Amino acid sequence: MITLYCARWVLPISSPAIADGAIAVEDQRIISVAGRVVLAKQFPHVTVRDLGESAIIPGLINTHSHLELTAMRGFLENEETDFFAWLKKLTMARLERMTSEDLRVSAAWGACEAVRSGVTCFADASDSAGESMSALRDVGLRGIVFQESFGPDPRLAKENFEKLKTKVARLREHETNLVKCGVSPHAPYTVCAPQLRMISKFALDEGLPVMMHAAETTMEVSLIRDGCGPFADGLRNRGLEWQAPGVSPIQYLNDHGVLQTRPLLAHCIHVDDADIETLKQTETRVAHCPKSNSKLGHGMAPFRKLLQKGIDVGLGSESVASNNTCDLLEEARFALLISRLGSAASHPARLITADEVLRTATLGGARALGLEGQVGELREGCQADFAVISLDGAHQLPSYNPATTLIFSSSARDVTLTVVAGREVFRDRSVNTVDEQRLRARMNEIVEKLKG
Repeated sequence: MITLYCARWVLPISSPAIADGAIAVEDQRIISVAGRVVLAKQFPHVTVRDLGESAIIPGLINTHSHLELTAMRGFLENEETDFFAWLKKLTMARLERMTSEDLRVSAAWGACEAVRSGVTCFADASDSAGESMSALRDVGLRGIVFQESFGPDPRLAKENFEKLKTKVARLREHETNLVKCGVSPHAPYTVCAPQLRMISKFALDEGLPVMMHAAETTMEVSLIRDGCGPFADGLRNRGLEWQAPGVSPIQYLNDHGVLQTRPLLAHCIHVDDADIETLKQTETRVAHCPKSNSKLGHGMAPFRKLLQKGIDVGLGSESVASNNTCDLLEEARFALLISRLGSAASHPARLITADEVLRTATLGGARALGLEGQVGELREGCQADFAVISLDGAHQLPSYNPATTLIFSSSARDVTLTVVAGREVFRDRSVNTVDEQRLRARMNEIVEKLKG
């Protein structure tokens, strides 16, 4: 069955915007994109969805999240000025107060929030990847869930690696056309060098995508470059010897084979020109998380430089424990605005535009996940992953350009329809795939456990 979705604007991203446009969808794929009149003549006897004063855009792609931590939204505010304490409280609460079922509910609630905001695809990092994969499947989203691996002690590297292999084998049994698994050595300060090398080789041998946190904090830089700071002290307090290699986090990962996997690196705040050149040469992708970076006081990634260098960059929300929302339109606006601070302001011609940041949130995300040609654009043959955003709010009118209205005036609250692989998963202000009221009740129970 063919359905024609018509709106005031269609923004294919990989081609110019279409006024009074439409997309034709058959089963899971887009079969045509053009003006409404053209497609109405081409497909005269089909179901027509008139979406009025709206914009149809490719589904937004969240390139870095931790859905299982959705229950910790607002839970860590008092620790924001001490990232070491922030990580410790998060880890202890997750391990000691949340069951596997709690984590699945938390992930599903986060997925509901995402689909309400026009997100159709995730790159989600999880220590309980099976629960996050289940959540994505239940809600009807597309994504890659990266099973995290930890282990700063080189003596336990082999044991930790074997545990990861066992987990991945189980996850692969539950992959679907929409939901796949990958691997994530968590960060340079939580995974020792031998374990990094083993995971990288394993990913290359098995064709697994890799995601990792990198160059996120000055503490990480101090650990790797100088062998000092809170992370270095933490290792010593656990009786672990650390010999600083004296390089940047990016060069460290390159030295230990991680960049050979063409990974997706989250954050990349503390990178210099040499690091950016290394990212480009190794075809490493970047998940830019500007709101989380700013909220935790970690700094500002060189978003404009990364784009100018031709590095594939997508936008990520991080966990809502450090954001506190999964709203990629807001993330895009924030990314654009802070990129214009400082030196960029003295070079107006180099300012990032609304079109560029919207492209980053869609096609950029697809390329960062290796899904280009499938999602991230509205084009014949692509998967029918798209979002519809109302443009008739008081906060949006008048609208002279759809892209600028979307980026500067719109938010998740303006999304009216989200479609994944041709399936309407959010419509009429309701997620159609799960019982949101039951999830809401369970989330309230989990909150009480965390508070206790």
